[in-house]
Amino acid sequence: MVKNKEFKVGLFATIALVLLYYGFNFLKGIDFFTTTNKYYVVYDNIDQLAVSNPVLINGFAVGRVSRIAIMQNKQNKVLVELMIDSEIALSDSTKALLNSDFLGGKSILLSIGKGTRTLEAKDTLLAEVAKGMFDLLSETASPVADNLQTTLRKFNVLLDNVTKNSQQLDAIFVKLQATPDLLNRTLANANGSVNQLSVSFKSVAENLNGSLNELKPTLANLHTFSDSLKRMELNQTVNEAKATIAGLNETLDKIKNGSGTLGKMINEDTLYVNLNTLLRNLDSLAVHFDDNPKHFLAPLGKSKRKIERDRRKEEEKQTQK
Repeated sequence: MVKNKEFKVGLFATIALVLLYYGFNFLKGIDFFTTTNKYYVVYDNIDQLAVSNPVLINGFAVGRVSRIAIMQNKQNKVLVELMIDSEIALSDSTKALLNSDFLGGKSILLSIGKGTRTLEAKDTLLAEVAKGMFDLLSETASPVADNLQTTLRKFNVLLDNVTKNSQQLDAIFVKLQATPDLLNRTLANANGSVNQLSVSFKSVAENLNGSLNELKPTLANLHTFSDSLKRMELNQTVNEAKATIAGLNETLDKIKNGSGTLGKMINEDTLYVNLNTLLRNLDSLAVHFDDNPKHFLAPLGKSKRKIERDRRKEEEKQTQK
């Protein structure tokens, strides 16, 4: 009876230990009902990665970290063993990205690319370490720091310019302080010069007034002389104009009475009649020359009898038509 109880207690303890072992491993992510393949990754620094940390593909757990060992013969690099579901096919371009979240949890993200071959169990994956928050902050802060440094340099240049301008303003103010004294001296000199000029101008005005008083009789005589001269010139011009008009009237009377060549041309039409007759004769001569050029251009010319004979022939031709 006692042995039966001891056997039951031992069996119960054994079952409890087995359940505890499998439960603990299950909590660690070990699935005893699926087959897995081992893969290896070599990192320079695993940043506190621990065994049983998950292996993820697109956020889905496909395995876990099964073992971590240091490789002293290879510059103290860290060998990480991964237990990955055997149904997951990995290529030779698969990268194992060591990642960490904001709470410090570590995981390995698998990035499966298009490779040339499929990896076998116990092959080595490509290692890659994700940038941490401090790295991102440092990368983001670097341009800001550069811009801030540039801004500070520009601000320093601005302060230097302000300092130089203030020095120039001080020099200008110093010169402005001396300006009122210089202006007062200038005004005093100008006042003395104006007084001297007024005295000289007064003297010149008095002399000019005396000279004008002396010139008044001369000017009066000159005015009288100019009036007399104008009257003399005007009388002579009027007399000459009268004589010219009288001569023109006399000439017009002669033309009107028919005296002289111009009067005969205006009053008689003989010249017009003669000119008109001459023009008609010239026109007839031109027509005859145009119709019968041989009468004028023959070697010895033609006699009057031959010309009349030719005219009769022309008249007979015209009548026959």
